[in-house]
Formats: sequence, structure tokens, C-alpha cells
Amino acid sequence: MAGMTENTRLTPGDKAPDFTLTNDKGDTVSLSDYAGQRVIVYFYPKANTPGCTTEACDFSENLSQFNDASVAVVGISPDTPEKLAKFRADHDLGFELLSDPDKEAMTAYGAFGEKKNYGKIVQGVIRSTFLVDADGTIESAQYNVKATGHVGRLLRDLDL
Repeated sequence: MAGMTENTRLTPGDKAPDFTLTNDKGDTVSLSDYAGQRVIVYFYPKANTPGCTTEACDFSENLSQFNDASVAVVGISPDTPEKLAKFRADHDLGFELLSDPDKEAMTAYGAFGEKKNYGKIVQGVIRSTFLVDADGTIESAQYNVKATGHVGRLLRDLDL
């Protein structure tokens, strides 16, 4: 294949791609583990970087609102489980952190590929958030989200 491939983007109504990844404790977690409940799956580039920390802390601080609405939160990055464990400990994060070193889940969700970074086109993780409904269908798909203010907008837009 020549050049970079266009990202496959998910839209509401699509079946959410299943994944099985390792969490920061070394356990295996699959999307199917959340069958029967709504879950936010969000992809971020790198643990313990300023934007990703802001976003993760926002999710963590608002977790009770998501929980009250019976919505689980899962954060996925290419970081190793060890790095994720440190990220959790450093910021007291209260939700599932999953490691996707091969970027398989990211690619399936269209959250890895071509993006603009400081004006240059690069291959990388596209900060993205998905709401998967109880039957495994994409309810909301948001790409290129901003780290700051994103969680507040989610809570408002999704009426949680």
C-alpha cells in the first residue's frame, strides 16, 4: 500500500468493534464485558502528558455522574500496563485504563491514523470518544476532541 490510508470512521448506529486488551493491573478486559450497559470508550495518545492528564482527571472527577447514569468509562492508549498503573496512581483515576500497544482497537475505531500536529500531517492517535449503548451499538462518535472541557460537553450533550 502506498502512502497513508484514510481512517475508517465510526458513526452512530455502527456496531462497536469488540476489543480485548490488558488493563493497568494486568487483567484482560473486553468490550463485551460491558454488554447490557452503556460505556464510554475514549482513546488518548499518551498517559501523563498534559492534555491526556486533564482529560483523564475530568473523567475521574465526573465519574459519579457517569455512574449515576449507569455509564462505564474506559480509557485506551498505546501505553504499557506499567505506565498506565503509574498514570492511575499519580492521578487517582477511578476508571478502567487499557493498553493498546498494537493500536488494534484504535485502528478499528478510526482513532489511529492521519492527523494534523502543529501543521504537519502525521500518523498518530486521534483523541476520540465513543458512547457505546447497551447492545453494543455506537450511540455517539466524536473525533479530534479537545482535552479541555470535553467531559463537561459530553455530560451536557449526552444528557447525563
